[in-house]
Amino acid sequence: MKIQRTTIKISKEIKERLDNLKEHERETYEQVIKKILHILNLVRKNPLLGNKMLVDIDKAIKRRKAYNKINRNPSND
Repeated sequence: MKIQRTTIKISKEIKERLDNLKEHERETYEQVIKKILHILNLVRKNPLLGNKMLVDIDKAIKRRKAYNKINRNPSND
């Protein structure tokens, strides 16, 4: 069965916020939104586990940003 797609309009601010939540560069907006919804439901059921997941995601995002920064500005060794 083919997945049906739709288009939604979001502000540039929301797009930038979604971009900042990506754990890796090729993560789609759909994946980011699914992750947000999953975490929201998890926090409702188990706040401690939800918080742990948020901390893990935050670490992954920081690693990605550090990696991208290094690769965009290679040192001249």
